[in-house]
Amino acid sequence: MLKVVDLEVYYGAIKALKGISFHVNKGEIVTLIGANGAGKTTTLNSISALVPIKSGSVSFMDIDLKTLPAYQRIYKGIAHVPEGRRVFSRMSVKENLEMGAYSRRDKGSLNRDAQRVYEHFPRLKERRNQLAGTLSGGEQQMLAIGRALMSNPTLIMMDEPSMGLAPILVSEIFQIIQDINKQGTTVLLVEQNAAMALSVADRGYVLETGNVVIEGTAKELSNNPEIKRAYLGTA
Repeated sequence: MLKVVDLEVYYGAIKALKGISFHVNKGEIVTLIGANGAGKTTTLNSISALVPIKSGSVSFMDIDLKTLPAYQRIYKGIAHVPEGRRVFSRMSVKENLEMGAYSRRDKGSLNRDAQRVYEHFPRLKERRNQLAGTLSGGEQQMLAIGRALMSNPTLIMMDEPSMGLAPILVSEIFQIIQDINKQGTTVLLVEQNAAMALSVADRGYVLETGNVVIEGTAKELSNNPEIKRAYLGTA
C-alpha cells in the first residue's frame, strides 16, 4: 500500500533522513520507533509533503506521491494526525470534525461518520459544541484522531498519540487505534512509548539518526535484547 524507498530529507545542511526504506501493507499497524531526533516525525511529514524530499520515492496505492501537493494527498486516502494535536482551538468540536471532512464528496454520509467518531470518543459528543481550545489534552488528542477519521482515510498516520497523556488515557487511545484498524483502516504509528506501540503493531522499524537500523515483526522487536535495553527499559 505505502512504499518508501531511499528517502532523503534535509533541513538546511543537516541530513535528517539518510536513505530510509520501508513499506506498509494494507490492513497492518506498522510502527516507527526511536529516540527523539531519530527522524520519525520527519518521515511522516515527508509522506504528507509538509517537508520537501531531497531524493528517493514515496508511493501510495501505486501512485507516485513525489509531485503531488500536500492538500491533494488527503484525496488519495492519506490522513495525518500531527504531533501536538493542532486542533482548531477557536472552533467547536463539531466544526473541527466538519473541517476533517472537507475533502469528502459523499456529503450525505458525514452525519453517519460523525456518529461513528462519537462512538469511539463519547466525550467528544458530550462536548461537541465546546471550543476545542478548552478541551483537556486527552480530549484534544481524541479530537485530532476523530478529525482525521472524518476524511474516511485508507491510511491514517499518527504522530505521538500518547504524548503528555495520563496512563489510563494512553491505554484508551491505543485500544481505539486497534479498533480503527479492525474496522479496515491501515495505521502508520510513530510513538515514543515503544512498549505500547509494539503491543498493538504487526511490524515495526527502528530509526536512529535518520537510518532504519532494525526491522521485524512486533514480536521479534519486543524480544530483541538491544531493543529491550534501549527502548523497553528491560534487560
